Amino acid sequence: MPSVSEFSRLRTSAGISVDALADLAGFSRSTVYRWERGLTRPRRAAVKLLDTMIRDNRAAKPQAKLPGKAFRFIDLFAGIGGLRRGFDEYGECVFTSEWDKYSQATYLANYECKHEVAGDITKVPVESIPAHDLLLAGFPCQPFSIAGVSKKNALNRPHGFADETQGTLFFNVAKIIQHHRPRAFLLENVKNLVNHDKGRTFEVIHRTLTAELGYQVHWKVINSKAFVPQQRERIFIVGFRDPNDFTFADLVLPDMLNGPKLGTILHPEDGTEELDAPYTRGNIASVSERYTLTDHLWRYLQAYAEKHKAAGNGFGFGLVGPGNVARTLSARYFKDGSEILVEQKGKNPRRLTPRECSRLMGFDEPGGRDFIIPVSDTQAYRQFGNAVVVPVVKAVADHMLPWLVDRAQIEPERLQRKLALAG
Repeated sequence: MPSVSEFSRLRTSAGISVDALADLAGFSRSTVYRWERGLTRPRRAAVKLLDTMIRDNRAAKPQAKLPGKAFRFIDLFAGIGGLRRGFDEYGECVFTSEWDKYSQATYLANYECKHEVAGDITKVPVESIPAHDLLLAGFPCQPFSIAGVSKKNALNRPHGFADETQGTLFFNVAKIIQHHRPRAFLLENVKNLVNHDKGRTFEVIHRTLTAELGYQVHWKVINSKAFVPQQRERIFIVGFRDPNDFTFADLVLPDMLNGPKLGTILHPEDGTEELDAPYTRGNIASVSERYTLTDHLWRYLQAYAEKHKAAGNGFGFGLVGPGNVARTLSARYFKDGSEILVEQKGKNPRRLTPRECSRLMGFDEPGGRDFIIPVSDTQAYRQFGNAVVVPVVKAVADHMLPWLVDRAQIEPERLQRKLALAG
């Protein structure tokens, strides 16, 4: 029998949350949480189930592409690896940094890492980071987001570069670029970064990357609703060490007016989708009742919306159906789900399930369930709300590839995807 600490490791490696394991194995959640916390020894049947799941996951995992990768990259403020997914096909990730332990668990469950995932990047000496060709960094956006700035103004707290705990983390990225001089970098942040502090914040970032570090820098704000049914605008900043003719001006994106609708990512609840416990249940894989709002919460949200409507404010819940496009999924979605509530006939609306969030962010294809979610719903909502939309990253990555890889090495399928967007 393995030790209790090994039980947690086994569960993470199996890619299943505590709640999902309890539902699948038939044990109570309190029992599984006791195993997780080291209060009691796990049952042999549960350990055997986890061992089987790990073997099945490994057997289904595709083999690494040969020959070797064309470039080396590092993944900073990695979250659950959204930026990485655009470059894994051609590049080898040689260093990852992510401070949140729950995000680390999801990251390790979904990506092959021959290196340990580092925690706080401010405590990692720059010289200990491996040499790399490409730096990826979705540096923390809360100091620059509209919601983050509004909250900190209300609390009379600093934001942007004045926020010592998060805003200045950009300068840690700059120090790594200065020391290692990678061929290229891709940085991602919220749209408001451009306008924060009347444009002075972005001016400092741009000047640091160009005048001080000597990189050729390009940036573009992209709305994800061309790719997924979600209104989500993010800025992508691309830099190259050596001058070239890269430009965002010829980046072709799908038509936002004809983007997908929520019906493409919602559970169909008609038996056509495979059961995905604990998110769906029963013969027709209907969404679990746990995601339906309680009467108390639904009354509160309606009253809150009425209050602000009477005051002339735009605050309120976002009620959507299969034919709609959602608001931006945020890291606070776990609190009440108010920004995206799915209509249900004859009962209160519901939150999206974590699987639907995975599809909404492009980690899973529409109807897919390949992305492993080994954490609780609360942590999953936080992780997807903080993530980047994967198809957007892939479009930016495709656009960068000719300056990272010999054009003859680029797979025809990837070129065809880019041409399809142009068509």
